[in-house]
Amino acid sequence: MFRKREEPSLASLQPQTPQTLINSVLGTGITWKGNLSGSGGIRIEGAFEGDITLHGILVIAETGRVTCENLRANTVIIAGMVKGNITAEKVEIRSSGRVWGDVVTAAFATEEGAFLRGQIRMEEKVAVGVDAVADPTRIAEENLPASSGPQE
Repeated sequence: MFRKREEPSLASLQPQTPQTLINSVLGTGITWKGNLSGSGGIRIEGAFEGDITLHGILVIAETGRVTCENLRANTVIIAGMVKGNITAEKVEIRSSGRVWGDVVTAAFATEEGAFLRGQIRMEEKVAVGVDAVADPTRIAEENLPASSGPQE
């Protein structure tokens, strides 16, 4: 009938991991040109032009516009527009999302009405770190099937 109220544990009070926490926002009306890399979560509501390499989550809001050659992040959620190739562990394109470019991912989700003009390549594991960007051939070689011997 009378129970002692449980205090929250120390673990439940800790902030979320950088991969799931949005800690930077490029707001509506802002235009940014350059390359972006680092750790943490970013939400783009304005316009961004340049390559992105991110250990964390990237959210492109409905008003967000990203133009890049390569976009790499652990998780990419697109409700706005992306022109460029995406490499991520998880990619989600919302109904308002528009993508022009190829996607390499381990997990892919899309809502009805989403747009993608490009190819999707599903992999068991996707490397998104700075090392993978420095040597893209390493990723391609790791994903090749092992040969059973010399071929003639």
